[in-house]
Amino acid sequence: MASHILAIDQGTTSSRAIVFRSDISIAAQAQQEFQQHFPASGWVEHEPEDIWTSTLATCREAMSRANVTASDIAAIGITNQRETTVVWDRATGHAVHRAIVWQDRRTAEICARLKADGHEPLISARTGLIIDPYFSGTKVAWILDHVPGARERAERGELMFGTVDSYLLWRLTGGKVHATDATNASRTLLFNIHTGEWDDDLLKLLRVPRSMLPDVRDSSASFGTTVPELLGGSIAIRGIAGDQQAATIGQACFTPGMMKSTYGTGCFALLNTGTTAVASKNKLLTTIAYQLNGQRTYALEGSIFVAGSAVQWLRDGLGLIKHASETGSLADENDTMQSVYLVPAFVGLGAPYWNPRVRGALFGLTRNTGPAELAHAVLESVCYQTYDLWAAMRADWPEAKETNTVLRVDGGMTASDWTMQRLADLLNAPVDRPMIQETTALGAAYLAGLGAGVYPEPARFADSWRLERRFKPNMSDATRTRKLKGWSQAVKGVLASDTGED
Repeated sequence: MASHILAIDQGTTSSRAIVFRSDISIAAQAQQEFQQHFPASGWVEHEPEDIWTSTLATCREAMSRANVTASDIAAIGITNQRETTVVWDRATGHAVHRAIVWQDRRTAEICARLKADGHEPLISARTGLIIDPYFSGTKVAWILDHVPGARERAERGELMFGTVDSYLLWRLTGGKVHATDATNASRTLLFNIHTGEWDDDLLKLLRVPRSMLPDVRDSSASFGTTVPELLGGSIAIRGIAGDQQAATIGQACFTPGMMKSTYGTGCFALLNTGTTAVASKNKLLTTIAYQLNGQRTYALEGSIFVAGSAVQWLRDGLGLIKHASETGSLADENDTMQSVYLVPAFVGLGAPYWNPRVRGALFGLTRNTGPAELAHAVLESVCYQTYDLWAAMRADWPEAKETNTVLRVDGGMTASDWTMQRLADLLNAPVDRPMIQETTALGAAYLAGLGAGVYPEPARFADSWRLERRFKPNMSDATRTRKLKGWSQAVKGVLASDTGED
C-alpha cells in the first residue's frame, strides 16, 4: 500500500518538493531557486514556465532521493506563494504575461481609485481583506488591461486565471482540472468568505470575467491525478492550501486561540478564531485558515512584508555579513548604550499600518553606530513588527487574552536563537519552535494524507506535534516598555513621511 506523501512547496524564490513518510518524518527533499524579474520600481515578476519546470524537477529529484516511485506515493499536496497571479491560454496553457508576484505594487493606482470611489467597505465586508496591491484581483485586472487583446479573449472564455496552486494543478493534470482551495480563493479580493463562493458584485467591480475562475474546493479534496508521464505514473492530488494556511495546519493550530508566525521573506502571523470570521478594527485581515468537509475555519492574519529579506539586505545590499547565520552573533556585539531602530518599509508597511507609499528608515544613529548595531536593529525590527500584529490580534479578539497564547514559529529566521529569544522578550510570552521546521510543506502533506487515509483526523495529528525548544521571556518590564516606546516613535516617524502620493 502506498504510504508516502509528496508535498510541493512552491515559494517566492524557490520551488521545493519533500517526500514524507506515514509517520510524518521526511524521507527526502529537493529545492531549486528560479529567477526573479524586476522590470520597474516596485514591480516583481516570475516566469510561469520557471515555476513549472523547477517544481517538476524538484518532485522528480525528491522522489529519486527517497527511492520511491509513483506507486509508493499515496497523494500529492500543494502549497504555494499566495496572491501571485497567473493568466494563461485555455487551449495552449501558455501564460499571456509573466506572473505578477504578491510583493508587486504596480496596481497601487487602481487600489487608490477603488478606495476613493468608496468601495472598500463592501470589499472588506465580503472578502475580509483591505484594498491593497498585495492581493490578486487588481493584478488580474492589470493583465487584462495591459496585454493587447487579453480582455477580449478573457470575455470570450479563452483565458484562465489562477494563483500558483491552480496553475501547477492545471499543468500536473494535463489541463484537465482548473481548481483551487478556499484558502487561496480567499486571497483574491473576488471571493466571499462568508458564502464560500466567487462574488458577482466584486467580479463586476474589478472587471474579471467569471469564466476565468477556478472551481473552489475544500483544502483536503480530490483535485484529479497527475499525467502519468510527468512522475512515472498517475498520482492523486488530494490537498491544496496557501503557504501561510499550510503552515498553520503544519503547526497543528486547530484550536481557536492558537497562533503561528512564519518567518521567510516576510512574516505572516495567523490566529485561529474558529467558525467566527472576526472583523478586524485594527487593519488585520480576516481569512480562511482551512476548509475541511465543507466547514470553514477562520483566522485573523497580519502580514509583514520584510523579515528575512532585511537580513538579505545586510548581506547583499550592505555587505556586512557573508551568511545569514552570522547576524545573531554580530547583533550580540551591539553597543547597549545605543538605541538604533530600523523600520524596514522597503516596499511600504504591511499590517497593521497598510501604507504602500512610505519607505524604510533608520533612527537613533550615532557616530559610533556600526555593523553590530545595524544587525541588532534588523533582527529587532522583525520582533517589533510581530509585536504590532500580536497586539492588534489581542485587541480584535479579546478571547486571545484569555488563552495565554503561545506563539508557534517556523521559517528560516527561527534558526536564530537570538531572534527567537528577543521575540519572546518583547511579546512577554513563550515562543515555541517545533522539531519539524518544514511546517508549510508538512501542512500540504497533511491535507493530502488526510484525504488519502494516510494521516489521522486533526485532533490526532495535533498529538504528533513535537517541541524542539521553548523560548521564555526574561526581559524586565521597564526595558520592554522603553524599547517598545522607541519602536512606536520610529514607526510614527516613517508614517509622517508619507506625502500622500503614489
